[in-house]
Amino acid sequence: MEKISKPQIIVIVGPNASGKTSLSIKLAKKLNGEIISADSRQVYKGLDIGSGKVPGVWHMAYGVRQFLYKGIPHHCLSIADPKKVFSAMDFKNCAEKAIADILSREKTPIIVGGTGFYIDAALGRIKLGGVPTDRKLRRKLSKYSTEKLLATLKKLDPGRAKTVEQKNPVRLIRAIEIAKYSAINARQFKPLTPPPSPFVRGKGGRGETNDPLNGFSAVFGTVPERNEGQKRAEPSELRAGGARMSEEGALVSPKKIVWLGIKRPPEVLKKRIHARLLKRLPGIIKEAKKLHNNGISWERLFELGLEYRYASLYLRRKLTKEEMLSRLETAIWHYAKRQMTWFKKNKEIKWIQKEKEAFGLL
Repeated sequence: MEKISKPQIIVIVGPNASGKTSLSIKLAKKLNGEIISADSRQVYKGLDIGSGKVPGVWHMAYGVRQFLYKGIPHHCLSIADPKKVFSAMDFKNCAEKAIADILSREKTPIIVGGTGFYIDAALGRIKLGGVPTDRKLRRKLSKYSTEKLLATLKKLDPGRAKTVEQKNPVRLIRAIEIAKYSAINARQFKPLTPPPSPFVRGKGGRGETNDPLNGFSAVFGTVPERNEGQKRAEPSELRAGGARMSEEGALVSPKKIVWLGIKRPPEVLKKRIHARLLKRLPGIIKEAKKLHNNGISWERLFELGLEYRYASLYLRRKLTKEEMLSRLETAIWHYAKRQMTWFKKNKEIKWIQKEKEAFGLL
């Protein structure tokens, strides 16, 4: 593979159990990097074993509290209350601040994780916002079964139905909400080229995150017609975390973002998933029980998905241990396939099977 010019941001993606953590630590040590965790459950405090979080420790350095693992600072990890929903927008804000902070200290941000939606939101590949909450629709949908929610979404947005967490009612309801809003308002919109990264200032300011109409492009790549005389907002001089934009252009150009994807043969990935699950299962059960004893409802554990969902069912005696293991392993495998479906859409990803291939590229 051809060597890439020095990147400003490295992104490591791949399905569960593919080996992202191991590679990220080695690259961080080699490239003077810090890691930004991009996992929708590792953001929560106390969701450690089930989410596959690295066993780091909190450490004070220069008056700043950092999460360290093998000497490498980790960001956007163990920061949220599991009783509350941490959204993609919350992650975007956290990641942007972390990126700006890391770059300001002349280090390399390394974004690592399997939640592709979060990563794409943080790097401006998709835009968030513009779709208000529809409480009436949510009340109606809350009465639907998970199967009916998924069937509804498939009719409205087949593409999103393939990548959404298909057994998570919260995510299904939000996806339906967005799809319905898009359909209702489509006539008011005109096509627009998808905006670039929020770290890039293009000519005329296109794609800047402080444009009041940019949020609509999250839904279907369009923005509403502007009223006559309405001007695009001027880009702010300061970006996330106080990083300064130059007059010439970008804080980080998309050309300086290197995407690495770890792709294992299906039979190899299945074995890795099985081995990791067997090793972690006793801890997952204890952790789910502890979370519930600390006030996390069974419903919320179910919403948190995968390990927490099936452990909660086992603890409530709705599944035997054997049933829990079998169904959980199947669910993790299906989720891994959905992760790959999402990542395959990104043609910038350079797929590797061995760690040494990554070092050959950088």
